[in-house]
Amino acid sequence: MTDDLDPVASLLAVLDLRDVGARTTEDIFTGVSQAMPSGRVYGGQVLAQSVVAASRTLPPERAVHSMHGYFLRPGDPSAAITFSVDRIHDGRSFSTRRTQAFQAGVPIFSMIASFQDDDPGLEHAEPLPEAIPQPEELTPFDPEGLHPVSRRLFSERPVDVLHVPSPVYTSVEGPHEPRQAVWMRVRRPLPDDPAVHRAALAYLSDLTVQEPILRGHGVPWSTPGLKVASLDHAMWWHRPARVDDWLLYVQESPTARGGRGLSTGRMYTRDGVLAASVAQEVMVRVPHD
Repeated sequence: MTDDLDPVASLLAVLDLRDVGARTTEDIFTGVSQAMPSGRVYGGQVLAQSVVAASRTLPPERAVHSMHGYFLRPGDPSAAITFSVDRIHDGRSFSTRRTQAFQAGVPIFSMIASFQDDDPGLEHAEPLPEAIPQPEELTPFDPEGLHPVSRRLFSERPVDVLHVPSPVYTSVEGPHEPRQAVWMRVRRPLPDDPAVHRAALAYLSDLTVQEPILRGHGVPWSTPGLKVASLDHAMWWHRPARVDDWLLYVQESPTARGGRGLSTGRMYTRDGVLAASVAQEVMVRVPHD
């Protein structure tokens, strides 16, 4: 657990996995977790670590371009996580890896990821939405009135987050529409290694993506008895992006039913480059009076 480090150093520490060595059919890595006031491992952390583990079995020029994963059990941030990587396939341009994250001998996250050499080809991208306020025009959320445990979530996270139109932490202002945009960045510069930024982008991708579901129904995070959990997560890396520069995460939820909601997102650099796309299904249980 990385509770003695500043938030950005903590992020880098969890991405720095230890190589335990190869077994007959697997490569084994271990990692630590960030201390979390919730007492559960942040999903974006284990997702990013799983990408790092799989990446370690490939040359750096073969970069991750897609992943599909399932969150199986809550993780304990006070315990180490073991990552087992299966080298499923290596082709001329593509490689496939399966990563399983374990604690106490049981899997907490399972992922398959694909990697590709950089190849030329057809290119187009959905443009950056118009009329989105710039980060300098937005006011950061003030957590002063929150419970001390909730305030720690803001002070100890390594990411700056600015919502458009407004956060949904304590209330949902404006129209109850299942869409929003979020500016985010890591709070200080990271190393130039592109693999670090790809993994950190995965870390960011699980942050706030659930919120269009809540916003569409006027349900803030502070609702008593609210239960939200990520079920599965898919991500596609399209183009390079630095996570220590502002990124715009455009999110929407096309559907919710049966205690589950689907959210999708597009992650843009500040100058309008589409860096990644995300989809996540979420368990949402709202207590009834």
